[in-house]
Amino acid sequence: MTDPTLADLRAHLTAAVVSDALDAAGYPRQSPRVPIWPLTVPGVLIGRCKTTLWCEMAHPDPRPYELELKAVDDCKPDDVLICAAGGSVRSGVWGELLSTAARNAGCVGVIVDGAVRDVAQMRRMAFPAFARSRIVYDSRDRQRVVDVDVPVEIDGVVFEPGALVIADDDGVVVVPRAVEAAVVRAAWEKVHAENAVRDAIRGGVKAGEAFARFGVL
Repeated sequence: MTDPTLADLRAHLTAAVVSDALDAAGYPRQSPRVPIWPLTVPGVLIGRCKTTLWCEMAHPDPRPYELELKAVDDCKPDDVLICAAGGSVRSGVWGELLSTAARNAGCVGVIVDGAVRDVAQMRRMAFPAFARSRIVYDSRDRQRVVDVDVPVEIDGVVFEPGALVIADDDGVVVVPRAVEAAVVRAAWEKVHAENAVRDAIRGGVKAGEAFARFGVL
């Protein structure tokens, strides 16, 4: 089969089917078990991890926003900003202006292990933002990026720069680069097999019989 493009994956794959393919490949822990939900637009977000590591602070920042702005400005097409903030609600680390700048650089969405703000504005501009929560506070003098383009963790799951990430209403899944080709191929085949199972069940076939016939559920 010809390798599917990211556009193909966005049209067909879900976080759940990719998680199933990772299970089959021996990678059963690639989705954080924390509530990171779509706050702006529905649908699936698929792209490449552009990672940022955040920390809390309680003193005036001598160089406010320095590394987060660098990360945004260095985005490439199909990047997904990963904000590893340890679930903090000290401030909203992402908002409308960063979304606008990131989109201009080709970024397709953001995943925040923490809080965001300007949700209504991001919703109007249809920028995909996944986060644990929302809060009004600005990040200045409350949180800052301390590193970019490094492996980061969310709930013990490692997100490496450039790794394939999938997020939707069910959660967030990251695919290690070492197994990406095999996992994407398996997920692609599974989603099409699930279509056949769905059609069979809709046609009156019992669920047990469909599983016995197709081996997919």
